[in-house]
Amino acid sequence: MHAVFHENNFNTICDQLAKKDKDLRAIIKEHGYPPMWTRPATFQTLILTILEQQVSLASAFAAFKKLRARIGYVTPAKILSLSDEDLRSCYFSRQKIVYARELANAIQSKSLQLKKLDQAHEDEIRLSLKAIKGIGDWTVDVYLMHALQRTDLFPLGDIALVNSLKTVKKLPKDISKEKMLAIAEVWRPNRTIAAMILWHDYIKKRGIVVES
Repeated sequence: MHAVFHENNFNTICDQLAKKDKDLRAIIKEHGYPPMWTRPATFQTLILTILEQQVSLASAFAAFKKLRARIGYVTPAKILSLSDEDLRSCYFSRQKIVYARELANAIQSKSLQLKKLDQAHEDEIRLSLKAIKGIGDWTVDVYLMHALQRTDLFPLGDIALVNSLKTVKKLPKDISKEKMLAIAEVWRPNRTIAAMILWHDYIKKRGIVVES
């Protein structure tokens, strides 16, 4: 069975992490528990995550809202029915148009079956999703964390997370990924929840509004 977080254990895991780490404890003391950021394990969620690649959450959500206003609930068939021009008008970049179509085709041809991934091992999920053009480790990490609610991800491809870790732990700007992962090692097997506490601090300090 895969370790997952849910409403009944989320705050308990936060408390366990706070006991282990004074910096995480200070964040919870100042801002309260982080929201339990979750999303449905669906094609629509993966499209939103693709839109979030390398842009601000606000601009990704603006594109997603435009898409939803145009087609309603996002399905592979609806994505494939849109022209390049249609998708561009929903703020999709040239690359993201390709990625969205590749994903839609994979699901329609059943070469990717999201329902089967729910219970799969993390390595299998990573392999299946990364076979799709435009889906890399960051997108897989986000899907594992928010949609499948797996407890032990720490996506160093996430700029906000890295910046928060550097600030909270007073780390040098040029610290290596290896050293950051070594710091996060203490939070195993709950690095996802540690990441959410760090995101919570980053968002609160900057007054960012996260829409979901």
